This record gives sequence, C-alpha cells and structure tokens, in this order.
Amino acid sequence: MSFELRDRDLMGRIGRLRTKGGEVETPAFMPVINPLLQNLAPKRMRRDFGCDIVITNSYIVRNQFGDIPDLDVHRLLGYDGVVMTDSGAYQILVYGGVEVTQPEIIEFQRRIGSDIAVILDIPTGWDVPRSRVEYTVEETLRRARDALPLIEGSDALWVGPVQGGRHLDLVAKSARLVGEMPYSVHALGSPTEVMERYMYTVLVDMTMTAKLNLPPDRPLHLFGAGHPMIFAMSVAMGCDLFDSAAYVLYAKDERYITVRGTMQLQDLQYLPCSCPVCRGRSAHDLKDLPRGERQRLLAEHNLHVTMAEMSIVKQAIVEGGLWDLVEARAKGHPQMTSALKRLSTYRDRLEELSPGFKGHGVFYYDYHSLGRPQVTRYQAQLKANYGKPEGKADVILLPAPASKPYNTFPGFLELKRRLGGKLADAHVCFLAAPYGVVPEHLAETYPLSQCEIAEPLDAETLSFTAEKVLEYLRSTGHRMVVQISCGSELDAAVENVLLTYDGPHIAVHVDSPWGNDAAEALLRKL
Repeated sequence: MSFELRDRDLMGRIGRLRTKGGEVETPAFMPVINPLLQNLAPKRMRRDFGCDIVITNSYIVRNQFGDIPDLDVHRLLGYDGVVMTDSGAYQILVYGGVEVTQPEIIEFQRRIGSDIAVILDIPTGWDVPRSRVEYTVEETLRRARDALPLIEGSDALWVGPVQGGRHLDLVAKSARLVGEMPYSVHALGSPTEVMERYMYTVLVDMTMTAKLNLPPDRPLHLFGAGHPMIFAMSVAMGCDLFDSAAYVLYAKDERYITVRGTMQLQDLQYLPCSCPVCRGRSAHDLKDLPRGERQRLLAEHNLHVTMAEMSIVKQAIVEGGLWDLVEARAKGHPQMTSALKRLSTYRDRLEELSPGFKGHGVFYYDYHSLGRPQVTRYQAQLKANYGKPEGKADVILLPAPASKPYNTFPGFLELKRRLGGKLADAHVCFLAAPYGVVPEHLAETYPLSQCEIAEPLDAETLSFTAEKVLEYLRSTGHRMVVQISCGSELDAAVENVLLTYDGPHIAVHVDSPWGNDAAEALLRKL
C-alpha cells in the first residue's frame, strides 16, 4: 500500500503517502509550478514554506523541454521533494484539445521521473449538455482502462480521475468504475469553475458523491482547489490532496488571501496576518514597493496563509475538532454557510465514517451544529441500543439542570429523595438540546456530559430537539408521560409536539423543577 492512515476525524484523515520521491503527509497542498515562469523559486517551496509536494504540467514541459536528453522533472524545477505532473487535461478544458496522445503523455511522464502522474482524461467542464457530460465520463473511463498496460511496471503513483460535473449520477458511475481499476490515487475533475462561481453547495454534492463511491483506502485529490477557505470542509469530506496556482495568480491581481476570503491590497489599511511577509511591514509599506517585488511578496504571503491553514486543519483532526473548524470557516462567506447546510444533509454518512470519542468536548453553536456526528450518533445509538427500562411504565421528563452530569445535580438528587418510592414505576429522563431525551442513567456518558451549548436556542434547534423527544416516546410506548415544565422555550416546544402523542400526557407547570411545587405535583400524579 502507498497510503497509510495515521489519524482521522469526520471523513478527513491524516495519512502518509509513499512515493518514489519521498513521503508526503496528507492532507497536503501542492503549489502549481509553471516551468516557464517561476515567480517563487521551487527550491524555496520546501525550505521556506514547508511544501513537500508540488505539481507541474507535463504537457507544457513536453512542449518546451521535451528534446532535452535525460530530462528529469525534479532537476528541471530545481526541487528535491515529491513532484506530481498533470497530463494536459486542463488545456483540453480551456482550449478544447491538446497536440498529444495519451500513450505519448504517459510515456513522457514516465521518462521525466514523475512521482505522481495523471492519465489524459477529458474534463467535464460546466454549462455543457448532458450528452457532452456522458461523453467525458465514458471517454475518461475508456482511457483509464486503456492506460493500464501503459503504466504497468511504473514506479510512479498513477491517478484515475473522476468526471461528471454536477450530474451526480454520472459522478457516482465514474467513481465506482474507475475505483474498480488498480489506480493508487483518484482525483475529482472539473471543480474549478464550480469554485470560481462560489457554487460550494454543488462542490459538496460532487465531492461527497465521488468519495462515497471510491475505494476508501485511496487518496482523493481535489483538482484546482487552492483557497484556504475551503480546506476544512473539503478535508472533512475526505479530500487528501489539493493543488492550485491561486497563490501566484491572485498576487498578479494584487489580491491578498485570508482564510475568510480574498481582499484587494489597495483596500487594506492593515495586514491582518503574522506571516514573515506581513510581520515586518505595514500595508502602506507593501503598497509602496515596486510592482514586481510587491507581487512576489503577495505570492509569498498567499502561500504562507495557504500552508498554515493546512496545518490548522491537521491539528483539528488530531484534536477531534474538525467540525468546529468547518463551522468557523463556513461563516466567512454566505455561500460557504450554504455549503455547510448542504453538508449537514449527509449527516448519516458523516457519522458512519467518523471515529468515536477523541477526548474533545462538543461545542454546539446553533442549528448548523445539528450535522455533527456526535448528535447523529447519539440518536442512532439511543434508537438501536436502548429500550424502556423493565417495570418503568411511566416516564417523567425534567428540564436539564444547569450543571453536568445532570443526574448528579444536587437539586435533582433532592427531588429524588422527596419522591422516594414513588419513582419505582417511573423512568426519569432529562430534556436537553440538541439530543432530545437523556435517560437518567445515561447522563454521564459522552457526549451528554461533555457538551457546551450556546443559548438562547434557535428555532431550528428547538424544533429538532422536540421532534427527537416525540420519536423516542413513540418508540418506547410508555403508559403515561409527565412533563415538568418551567416555561422555557424548549419546554414549550416539547409540550407542543406532545399534543400529537398517542398516549396520555400531562404537563405540570412550576417555577422550578427542583422546588417543593414540582415534588408535590409529581407525588399527586404518580
């Protein structure tokens, strides 16, 4: 195996990708190197920016340097790390074709010593008829099959691309069929135009569809993805490799990259960054530099920010806090927030493919956090593994106390003492957002006692929690439901959904669930 898993969170993972040119820790960003115009010397990429892998275009290399005997792509670039080469498919997307055949470009990539290489696929593109999309999928699959004897015996890792664009059924077909072939790496093609148009919800669907249909033990490369704003969410969906020339292209347009978006240098009064470029100068100083030096420094800043974000993502994976980072980054742009909402529709698959407890508590901010695997997993495990306690015909629903674990709260313990034997036939549960019902003897389990929730609760969270309470009660079939209500919004939401409950239910309104009124009311009802 060329890919070794080291850690994971959500669908993201930290891995070790072994190539003949060295090892690369994933997730990894590859700066795109133009062999004809090197704004930043590739030899600096590893030393000054921590880039252990870069990518260049073998089609351009072939056209410009193909006649050089014993050509080696590492020597050509002056780079001693891992080099990936693309095949010229991007030129097909932009110009409609290339003057090279697949056997020729595969042989050339083998000859120049590429560590990771790509077959000559046909990109899907955007705003094209479905008939064209079907052609790109079928032709890419045909080329992937035809390439197998051509790459046999190669010591490079070969990439099998996935096409299909926004047509998810074709993305699924492409991923499933290319995944049956013996490629070491896969890549999702044609997302660049989607990202340029800020169509991040489409990107979520494309990526999740491809990922769920590809072999899980192979790295997934997201072609053309280079803005740090999307790294956390893309890694959360299982992407391992990224590439882009945005760091230098943005610099040419005097655009300054941040994790929340991109700014025009002319609009900056301050440099909101602590990278080596920004730490030693002001925005005014940067603007006053000659154009060439200014663009070089902007490219350096952009690459520093890009690489730093990848380290932040990795640390979040280690801590088990990747979802928190995804939420934080999603608030940087409205379309990213829309993408987070779309990602939440895949909550069941996210939960299924996420690891368990990693020693990290759960922060619940608002309804966007409903997509967290911990919330989904609790509901699934409660439904699958928990039943009504034997002999407990009635259920008492209490508001969640102010401190955790709920079942050790002094007011609750005093309430139990007052009720004494009256609780013998009652199943005591707490109402806690966003989990719904928390049975007394599960209150100390993860994540129920390791969760911090922002209040007041939003309407979506209230509705979700109340519905989960109703689902639980319908599944257990208690003889009678007694709800102690203190007039909170959650109490009201639960009381409202209980109007549709088939069995008898009583709402007892008190000022405090832990006072004499609550105890006396329960003594009368039980």
